[in-house]
Amino acid sequence: MAGTDRPRVPRRICILRLSALGDCANVVPTVRTLQAARPDVQICWIINRAEASLVAELPGVECLVYDKRGGRAAIADLKRQLAGRRFDAFLNMHASWRANRISLLVKADRRIGFDTRRARDAQRLFVRERIAPVSSRHVVDGFLAFAAAVGADEPVMDWRVPVADADRAKAHAMLGSDDDRDILFISPCSSHTRRNWLAERYAAVADHAVRRHGMRVILVGGPSDLEKQIGTAIEMAMSEQADNFIGATNLKQLIALFERGRLLVTPDSGPAHMANATDITTISLHAATDPRRSGAYRSRRFCVDYFAEAAARYRNATPDTVKWGARIEDDDQVMALIPVSAVTQRIDEAMAEGRA
Repeated sequence: MAGTDRPRVPRRICILRLSALGDCANVVPTVRTLQAARPDVQICWIINRAEASLVAELPGVECLVYDKRGGRAAIADLKRQLAGRRFDAFLNMHASWRANRISLLVKADRRIGFDTRRARDAQRLFVRERIAPVSSRHVVDGFLAFAAAVGADEPVMDWRVPVADADRAKAHAMLGSDDDRDILFISPCSSHTRRNWLAERYAAVADHAVRRHGMRVILVGGPSDLEKQIGTAIEMAMSEQADNFIGATNLKQLIALFERGRLLVTPDSGPAHMANATDITTISLHAATDPRRSGAYRSRRFCVDYFAEAAARYRNATPDTVKWGARIEDDDQVMALIPVSAVTQRIDEAMAEGRA
C-alpha cells in the first residue's frame, strides 16, 4: 500500500509445485494472494501434467508442464522452456529430490524454500531463503507463507479455478433437472490406497444419508480399476440406491458436480481439496494422516479425526510427538479405526446446521 514500508511483490515469480492433485489445489489461494497484492504479477508454475489439467487455465498463470514419466527427456524439455528466463523470485513449494533437481534449472534473484519443520530431502541446499515458521500445521498456511515472504501478506482464501460452460453442462446432464434432493457425493479413493476406508462402511453411511435425510447418493472418482472396483463394492453393499459416476468425469466436471452438492465424504484425497472451490461441505476421513495438516481446509471442523488412535497404535505416540507430516500407512487396517457412527454423526451435524 502507498505510504507504507510494505515490500512490493516482485513481478516475475516462478512457483515449483509438481504434485499431488490436492496439494496443487491448495496452492491456488497463494496464487490468488499474489495476484491481489500485485495485479500485474507474472506467475510461472512448474507442474506435473495431470495436475496441470486442474490449474492451467488460471488467469495470469503460465504452466510449464513436466511429464514425470518422461525421464531425462522431460528434464531436457523443461530446460528448453526455461532457457533464457530469469525470475525475480523462485518459490520452491515442493520438498523432494525430484523437485531439487528441477529447481536447478530455474534462474532467480531470490530462491525461497520451506521452513525447517516443513523442509525435507535437503531442500535447504537448493534455496537461499526460507519462509517464516508458521504456527499452523496446515499445508495451505504453509503455502501462503511463501506469498508473505515476498510481500503478499493478506491471504485470499479462494480455491476457484475456471470451469468451462461445457463442463457445467455435462455435470447438469449427468445430474438431471428433475431431482431436487440434497446430494451426498462419496469419492471413496485416495492415490494412497491405505488412506481408503472400507467399502461396506461407505455403503452404511450412504444408506444412512438416504434413510435419515432423504439424500441422493452419487459415487465419484477417477477411471482406475481400483476405483471402479470399490465403487461397485459400495453399490453391492448398499440396501438403498446410488448413482455411480466413477470414471465418468474429468477434474473440471467433478468440480461442476460438487457445485450442485450438499456433502462430500472422502478420505484425504485430491477431491477433498478441490471441493474447497465450491460451497459443498466436505467430511474428510483421517486416520492415516493428520487433519490439522491436510484436512479439507474450509470444512476442517467436519473432519473425522482418528489420527490420535492411529499414532497410539502404530507409533506409540501422539499426534504432537510423531514427526510433522507423518503418514501412518503401515497396513490396510489403519482406516478401519474409523467407525461408521463417527461419519454419520458428521452428516447429521452438517445437515442440521444447514437446516438451521
